[in-house]
Amino acid sequence: MKRVQRVVVAAVAALVVGVAGTGAGHGVERPGLQERLERVVGGGGALGVMVEVRDERGVWRASSGVGELGTGRGVPVRGHFRVGSISKTFLATVVLQLVDEGELGLDDTVEAWLPGVVPGGAGMTLRQLLNHTSGVYDYVRTLPMPPGQEFVKNRWRTWTADELVRRAVANPPSVEPPGAGYSYSNTGYLLLGQIVEKATGRSYADEIGQRIIGPLRLGGTSVPGTSPRIPHPRPRAYLPVEPGGTARPTDYTEMNPSLFGAAGEMISTTRDLNRFVAALLDGTLIPAHLLDEMKKPGVAGATYGLGLDWYDTTCGIRVYGNDGDALAYQAWSYSTADGRRQATVGLTSNRPADPADAVHALLDDAFCDQ
Repeated sequence: MKRVQRVVVAAVAALVVGVAGTGAGHGVERPGLQERLERVVGGGGALGVMVEVRDERGVWRASSGVGELGTGRGVPVRGHFRVGSISKTFLATVVLQLVDEGELGLDDTVEAWLPGVVPGGAGMTLRQLLNHTSGVYDYVRTLPMPPGQEFVKNRWRTWTADELVRRAVANPPSVEPPGAGYSYSNTGYLLLGQIVEKATGRSYADEIGQRIIGPLRLGGTSVPGTSPRIPHPRPRAYLPVEPGGTARPTDYTEMNPSLFGAAGEMISTTRDLNRFVAALLDGTLIPAHLLDEMKKPGVAGATYGLGLDWYDTTCGIRVYGNDGDALAYQAWSYSTADGRRQATVGLTSNRPADPADAVHALLDDAFCDQ
């Protein structure tokens, strides 16, 4: 779930001692990128980080930092990690495939598909859920967060989309009327997951598996549901919790990901995310006219369309993709529009500084290095 980790990064600061970044690249030699990668660790905000860059020179994979506290183990270059809101881009792709097939319409109302679920749903469209202009309250704001004990008690709890949506709609809209402004809402993607199930008779997880994971052969990608585990190899991740009244770093690699649901539960690898974003942008997954829809901002000046984010690098190259937070894990995956240059980063956090700045500097070098 995008931006969830922003509320916990600072709390980790006093809990985890600094670690020196160590690691080596695999594939083509990229000493400049390796140096930039090292800066993401420690002072840059990450405990451990892994990256895959694809461009005209070939494929470069590397990692840095610590994969497990107290052991000295490095971060696996081909490790698995929770991708947070990059899950939204997978789900949005499925929705647009169903639009292409005539099963859904971007201007269909929420009320038409989920009667009585969302107050004001008759004036709220699927397009607005996708681009975060629906105004439906973000359920994440209703949940306990670390380091409190209430958060710890929910670690293994199974949440349903219905109960998370109910928590959200008990609050007033964040934008009113729908479409009047941008307000990031994980709830909107829970609703989209339910709508996909209504339209197809199958779970959104099955649809993502059959339509994207299988055809693209994304062997490291999964939609875990309620399974708490992350496949090996993977870096272990930590959050500050208060088991005895004093916050300390606690291994949170395993947890029930139903907390994230359709908004951010997926697990993947740097390789798989690069392959997915490339297939999305080259028209393999959706036709050109719907990709164009995906790239339209929900409101003027925004940089988020239908489950797709974008930004311009310092050298003027526009890149498309998404980033995501899943409490102890963060991820970024972007590509140039022509797919010639791609970069994906997965990390576990450590420092009070938000690692986004260090990661964006790494991505900038990856896309701008000639």
